[in-house]
Amino acid sequence: MKESKNIILIMNILKQNLYIILVFGIPLGLYSQNTIFSKIHDIEPISNHYKDLKQLNTEKRTAHASMDKIVYPTDNYLDFILVYASNKPYYLSSSQVEFITNSVKFPANSSEQTRAELDFLLDLQNKRTEKQIKRVIQLAKIGYWPHKNYTKTDDRYEGNLKDLFFIIREVIKEKHDVKSFPKTAKLLKGVMQDTRLLEFVVKFNLLRARPYHLDSNIKPLHEIPTPSFASGHTLWAYIQAYTLSELVPEKRDEFIALAYEIGLSREIMGVHFPSDEEVARQIAHRMLMLMWHTDKFQKDFEAAKSEWK
Repeated sequence: MKESKNIILIMNILKQNLYIILVFGIPLGLYSQNTIFSKIHDIEPISNHYKDLKQLNTEKRTAHASMDKIVYPTDNYLDFILVYASNKPYYLSSSQVEFITNSVKFPANSSEQTRAELDFLLDLQNKRTEKQIKRVIQLAKIGYWPHKNYTKTDDRYEGNLKDLFFIIREVIKEKHDVKSFPKTAKLLKGVMQDTRLLEFVVKFNLLRARPYHLDSNIKPLHEIPTPSFASGHTLWAYIQAYTLSELVPEKRDEFIALAYEIGLSREIMGVHFPSDEEVARQIAHRMLMLMWHTDKFQKDFEAAKSEWK
């Protein structure tokens, strides 16, 4: 009963603030106004190039109206990806998934902000180095996929579990893995199940075109068979960073820094707009906030926490 009241309270507060949830998510002050959120870290203020881009106009410009008709081409869909959008959530409820999906949007294709984002990506493209490209390609291959762990006979099984602990290994610099931290693995698997669901529900509901669909001067290092908004790599990086920073709070800054690098790598790669990354960051924190107030998440979190004492 207490859990249900908490969830209702959170949802009501969020609904009351929808009028200022534009491109960049929940207002930052919302998290500090209620004791119900006191157990988790506040989301960090918007920063870096996202802060400047946020100031620009996101509305359609009639002089470039033809751009607003461009959406992600449906012929490029991968069927197995679509299945994720129909999966059941693990920690979240279906209504929470729907609420988060309906609370975000991207700048219009013809908007001042989108043009500035495209120019930013072109500048990154012109400046990217071989060292950057190598790192970007490495990060592009990282990512836990629930379907690869349905059976141990899948030849991708072990590599997939290794990716589940990528952020932990990168930050802590020790040989942590699923076998030595099984309770942490269980928590992260549940979080990632909801992450993949939300990623593709948002993508296929909003159908944002990739940057190279709007500007042919953008030459991506690799084309992606899903819509652009929001960034899946950024979403999983931040949801893990936020979750892990509650388990190992002294490493929060390092977890967040790595998540930012992963997000930026998608821009350097030429496959995501900066607003795809920033909204993914906001969604990730919103997800954790909602998960936090469920018995199921708390049970798994406390079990995982016991492994880090």
